[in-house]
Amino acid sequence: MSANPQWDIRRALGVAGLFHLVCGARDASVTPFLTLYLRQLGLAAPWVGILMGSKHLTAAFWAPFCAFLAHSHRRRRVLLAGSLLGSVGASLLVLLVPPLDGDLGHRSCHAGHGATPAVPPAEAAPAVNFTPAQEPGSSLPARRGAGVSRASGFSKGPAAGVQAPSSHLPGNSVGPVEGAWTTSEVLHPVPSGREATPWEGAFKGVSSALPLLAGGPALRSPANVSATQGNSGTLGLSVEGWRRTFIPGLVSLVFWELLAAPLEQVADDSLFEYLDFVDATDRHRNLWVWKLLGTAAGVCGIAAAVEQLGCSLKTGGPRGAVSFYGYALLSTLALPVSTVFPVPIGRRREPRCKTSKALSLVEGDPRLVLLAVTVFLTGAVTSTVQNFLFWHMQDQGSSELVMGFSVALGLLGEILLHPFRTTVLRKLSRPGTIGLGLGCLAGQLLYYSFLWSWWSVLPVQALSALSSGALWWAVGASIEDLATPGTERPLSAMFRGHFYGAGASLGSFVGGFVVWRFSLPVLYQASCAVLGLWLALFLSVQPRLPQEQKISYSKLLVVEASDTSDSEQGTERDWLVKASVGRSQRTGQSSAC
Repeated sequence: MSANPQWDIRRALGVAGLFHLVCGARDASVTPFLTLYLRQLGLAAPWVGILMGSKHLTAAFWAPFCAFLAHSHRRRRVLLAGSLLGSVGASLLVLLVPPLDGDLGHRSCHAGHGATPAVPPAEAAPAVNFTPAQEPGSSLPARRGAGVSRASGFSKGPAAGVQAPSSHLPGNSVGPVEGAWTTSEVLHPVPSGREATPWEGAFKGVSSALPLLAGGPALRSPANVSATQGNSGTLGLSVEGWRRTFIPGLVSLVFWELLAAPLEQVADDSLFEYLDFVDATDRHRNLWVWKLLGTAAGVCGIAAAVEQLGCSLKTGGPRGAVSFYGYALLSTLALPVSTVFPVPIGRRREPRCKTSKALSLVEGDPRLVLLAVTVFLTGAVTSTVQNFLFWHMQDQGSSELVMGFSVALGLLGEILLHPFRTTVLRKLSRPGTIGLGLGCLAGQLLYYSFLWSWWSVLPVQALSALSSGALWWAVGASIEDLATPGTERPLSAMFRGHFYGAGASLGSFVGGFVVWRFSLPVLYQASCAVLGLWLALFLSVQPRLPQEQKISYSKLLVVEASDTSDSEQGTERDWLVKASVGRSQRTGQSSAC
């Protein structure tokens, strides 16, 4: 026990570890499954991409600003408690966003358990198109049939665990096909246990308001798109759906992010300054493992809760609402911990232009520019995995529990690889480790585009230890080498916040439209190609950049000790001045605020 309770390091580290554990489980309870919930609301991929892109953009620039205000006005503990309390209410506010289809909750429960959704009542059934085969014994072309079987809510397609909701079914949703005709009769499902007759199998209903994922050509044909825009607004979203679901969803998500985003950075800055007063900042590096353990436990726990309680709670909404209740519960549990979180009482007088210093340092160093572009592209392609990988797994019949287990595998692999961090960086060098991480990430993206079953995603998750862990190790080590004294943390925060967050925002915006226009496998293949091209450019440009000449102070001391001419005067013989003159010239401009 420390003599001064204000600087009880062991207690501070224990409280900080518990806080990181609970907050990791809190974030993992809803963040990985958020796009699944938006899909259950009936939103198409472009709209989901816009919502997630706005969320990333808000976090990238709002969190550093709030951290600066909390530090300037010495209100860090108030901000921690306020962020936790506010995020509870804001997360539950998202549940008030109505789905495009009022009966969507029951249908998502049936889809989640692999059952065929119930048939809507006859008086409320929308008009459905019928396209008969050219001959009674023949079927539609293979590609068209595949697209219809996925879109129809009345026949079970290859992925029995996925039935996307629909709200508006315009009568002319199918493009012109030779021999096609249209009627407004109600399509009844084929009873289970009985094989469909050729005549029954010749008719398929198509909804144009389904989330436009990797469906068949009928959903993406120009004629179908124009018909959808003419009857249901743009991209399958009517004016009523725009006002009913999208705008409230955008407002609630941005408001939620404004309250929740500053929590992590404020807590991290507070703990670092607390430990810096007693020169114990080296122990700050070991707290990240509690965050990953909490995330792994939270994502598996909430996935199991969704499986068990998703449809038993009479919420009237999608089954993913359980994730938000778990988020609110864990935020409430973290609130008492935040009241005893280590916050330094005193405040050191430090220059307030650290961010501008870090930005000027990036602009003046081509190695940092190259590293910033690498982090930006990494954020862009990683956002496509975070946003739509669970969609792809759901299309293959995966459950939420398998999805959560896949995330936990990558996190545990990163923890197990960490003891070899020093060895990897020494053997491969920092640019080589970055190249290894980018190559593993490109391989993962290519593998994701060829998923063939619900379990096929699990083996490749072991590469996450390199594509995420090793990549960020090398980025952090490179920042420490290239940063000037006093700019290490602002520069690291800029890379993880601004550059990575801006890349994730752009990737979300573009990825949603690529999924709608082409398909999800095409998005992953294109991301793999972009990352491969940048990897080749990075490895070719990095050796040609000017390298900093390292100063060996031990050799200079030996030379000084062996010098017997003690009579020479003047500062030109001072080895320390000679060693530091080069670095002073480089940092002279950035040190002025």
